Amino acid sequence: MQDDPSNNQHSNWLERLSKFLLPEPKNQVELAELIQAASQRQVIDIESLHMIEGVLKVSRTQARDIMVPRSQMVVITLTQTLAEIIPIINESGHSRFPIISDNRDEVVGILLAKDLLNYAFQADTQQNFNIKEILRPAIFVPEAKRLNTLLKEFRLSRNHMAVVVDEYGGIAGLVTIEDVLEEIVGNIEDEHDIAEEQLITPINDHQYLVDALTPIEEFNEFFNTTFDDTEFDTIGGLIMQNFGRLPIHGETITLDNFCFKVLEADNRRIHKLEVSLPQDVS
Repeated sequence: MQDDPSNNQHSNWLERLSKFLLPEPKNQVELAELIQAASQRQVIDIESLHMIEGVLKVSRTQARDIMVPRSQMVVITLTQTLAEIIPIINESGHSRFPIISDNRDEVVGILLAKDLLNYAFQADTQQNFNIKEILRPAIFVPEAKRLNTLLKEFRLSRNHMAVVVDEYGGIAGLVTIEDVLEEIVGNIEDEHDIAEEQLITPINDHQYLVDALTPIEEFNEFFNTTFDDTEFDTIGGLIMQNFGRLPIHGETITLDNFCFKVLEADNRRIHKLEVSLPQDVS
């Protein structure tokens, strides 16, 4: 009686998988090494590697490590009028704001920008506006709060912002759910971030400063190249794929005679690239 080929293939796959997984990691350091080995063997791609590393990182990182410090918080006071609040919202581009009393250490609630829409259709908005009527409760967390626990609390409470307090009860800063998620997936750009600067900026006739978030399609159109955008959307993702890891500042790689030099990068992703054109292209 012949063996079923499908059974052999299944057992071979399980055997390969078990060899890869054993020995079992005993701590997060060994787990991280195992995941990095998986990336080197191309079991997972580089972006998946960094996301998994980010998940591990949030279990060790505290709110104080990623919070917006008190000095940089955009706040609104209880005594400000609607006419004074609107410019603050427009200029900052934020959707949530801590509301403070006369004492900056006393956060009395959170204002959601969307809650002001009701006043846009009222005849006398200034007279009818009462900020206390639309305040949402503020959530307070200690500086030492672990991000994985904080993310779970955000999910369960459906809050997107928490005020971080120090050991004396004073306001140390604030943290949002976006701040936590960025530790896992990298920087999250929104409509207020996109237009801050050009994605591709000429340095001279043969060199360009390129934002790593430049879509490959846009890069191809600008430089008349044909880089594949089926696996990665951005030029930074393409560069990391060809390095096979996250490169560091100053490293270079040549693709289709284009030289890419890493100008800015952190432990999550590439930020800026210097692109040098082939000698025969101007």
